[in-house]
Formats: sequence, C-alpha cells, structure tokens
Amino acid sequence: MDSAVNNMVSASMAMQQVQVVQQAQFNVFKEALDGQAAHITALMDSVAQAPQLATSGSVGTQINTTA
Repeated sequence: MDSAVNNMVSASMAMQQVQVVQQAQFNVFKEALDGQAAHITALMDSVAQAPQLATSGSVGTQINTTA
C-alpha cells in the first residue's frame, strides 16, 4: 500500500513540473506574438496613406474631358 501512495505522489509531482514548463513555454510564445503584433502595427502605421486630392489651386482641382 505504501508503494502505491509513493507512486501517486511521484506522478502528481511530475504532472506539476510539466504544467510549470508548459506555462513557461506559453508565456514565451505569448510574448513573441505580442512583439510581432507591435512590429506589424508599427509597419502598418508607417505605410504612407493614399495621397489626398488637391482642394485649392490650379493644379489637380479641375479636369476637362470630352466624350
């Protein structure tokens, strides 16, 4: 009976250790994803926006077309 209890305690301790390792791996993975998201956001923000049309002046405000 004593060996069964020892085996259960050993299995429980091993499962706790695995859980700690998995949590650490998850935290590293989450930090990597957060870093990538920050880089992508910065990249998207640095892309030039579409040029705005001119609203005043003689260039770019009038178009003369004939069909």
